[in-house]
Amino acid sequence: MTDNFEDIDAFASAGLRLTVDLGALVENWRDMARRSGRARTGAAVKADAYGLGIEDVGEALYLAGARDFFVATAEEGATLRLYAPDARIFVLSGIWPGTERQFFENDLVPVIASEEQLTFWMSVLADHGDHPCALQVDTGFNRLGLQAEDAIALANDVSRPASFAPVLVMSHLACGDDPAHAMNRQQLEAFRKVSTAFEGIEASLANSAGIFLGSEYHFDLTRPGIAIYGGQAVGNMANPMRPVATAEARIIQTRSAKAGETVSYGGALKLTRDSRLAIVSAGYADGYMRSQSNNGVPLRQTGIAGGQGFIAGYKVPVAGRITMDLTIFDVTDVPEKLVRAGDYMELFGKNIPVDDAARAAGTISYEMLTGLGLRHERRYIFDEADE
Repeated sequence: MTDNFEDIDAFASAGLRLTVDLGALVENWRDMARRSGRARTGAAVKADAYGLGIEDVGEALYLAGARDFFVATAEEGATLRLYAPDARIFVLSGIWPGTERQFFENDLVPVIASEEQLTFWMSVLADHGDHPCALQVDTGFNRLGLQAEDAIALANDVSRPASFAPVLVMSHLACGDDPAHAMNRQQLEAFRKVSTAFEGIEASLANSAGIFLGSEYHFDLTRPGIAIYGGQAVGNMANPMRPVATAEARIIQTRSAKAGETVSYGGALKLTRDSRLAIVSAGYADGYMRSQSNNGVPLRQTGIAGGQGFIAGYKVPVAGRITMDLTIFDVTDVPEKLVRAGDYMELFGKNIPVDDAARAAGTISYEMLTGLGLRHERRYIFDEADE
């Protein structure tokens, strides 16, 4: 058995690859910090930093100055603690029996979001001593949080244990991506009453979209998420953020097909001209969703255009249905010499905005990013010019 194989750069030879521009990520965070005015700016890094890697993303943001982070689970918080040693790390799902050790050993801040969690947290403090927490209040989302009136009653309860001392009271906007929606103002007014009741305790309402709503939504701490990662936070507005993630797939084969032949499962696409096709190594198992198919899926009946790739300066459409591991693109309009097996097709990135790819799939950039599969070889870059 020989061991004389040449060492090859894993990224250069990967079938699927994802480039994460940490310089763009940091500049996006700084942009959101500027827009947050006097409020301090944290960062939502839940779901493995929106699919881009909590270790590298967390460290880059920490080095850029972020000191408040929001994760979904204690496990995420424990991982992040290694890269953000003295930051406050808030765990949005709160605390449950059996997880106490993770919170205390990693200095994580549970976000208390229900009466049940509040009762349990009181017992934890009685057994283990003081520890910071945050309080989530529902102001109309009907997701997590104490009812606003119950939170105000808690703030005014003189019998409340002194050990229960939240460092942050927070709520979440339901319609922040639609600036004209009346619910934004309703939630703002409700949250103002809560924050007033918790006088002297920091307050946080604005996510990425909330930051764009203006200074009255900023309070003491903003917590941008999707905007940091280059996604569009507000509908019907040009996205000012820099693209962060670029997903590419290798072309495994190019082939010619005649007019009248069909492409992919179900024969959903019948070619109207002689065509050249490029088959790439990405499919719905990699987060390149079947609903992006240009033919043979219900979404195309709505008039929304299907997915596109980018190669050699050309945007090219998906041909037929996307499959588990493979996607076919129609490259007929690209000069033949510019498309070869082994080349890479951009699925989204600087030329195909992630929000455009998401719209073709009938979804949002959050899902596109967090749905990235495990088969992408990742590369992190940081352009010195972005510092």
